[in-house]
Amino acid sequence: MVRGKTEMKRIENATSRQVTFSKRRNGLLKKAFELSVLCDVEVALAVFSPRGRLYEFSSTTR
Repeated sequence: MVRGKTEMKRIENATSRQVTFSKRRNGLLKKAFELSVLCDVEVALAVFSPRGRLYEFSSTTR
C-alpha cells in the first residue's frame, strides 16, 4: 500500500502544528546523526522553534 503525497501547507491548528514540529524535529536530528555515522562526516544542525527556542546537533567529537 502506498501513502499519497502530502500537500505542503501550513497547519492551521496550533496544537497539531506543535506536535508535528516536535515529531519532525526529532526525526531530523536522528537523520543528522545517522548521516554523520554512516558517512563519517561532521554534521551541524540548528533548528529554531516558532517561539525562538534553539535545538542543535553537532557530530564533532572534540
